[in-house]
Amino acid sequence: MQDHIYKVIQLVGSSEVSTDDAIKTAIARASKTLKHLRWFEVVETRGHIENERLTHFQVTLKVGFSLEER
Repeated sequence: MQDHIYKVIQLVGSSEVSTDDAIKTAIARASKTLKHLRWFEVVETRGHIENERLTHFQVTLKVGFSLEER
């Protein structure tokens, strides 16, 4: 039976398009250097307002990945 043990890190993704895009951007970047990404949880969502207009989305994520067997 395989143990389900994960390491959890925190990431912040950003986008000028949407919160979904900010999440996808963060996961895509993390997957370039981390293996076995398994899940994410949105911890916080923020936005930037400039000249009375929403200009930027920022999403804080907890991301879990499984550890490699030795």
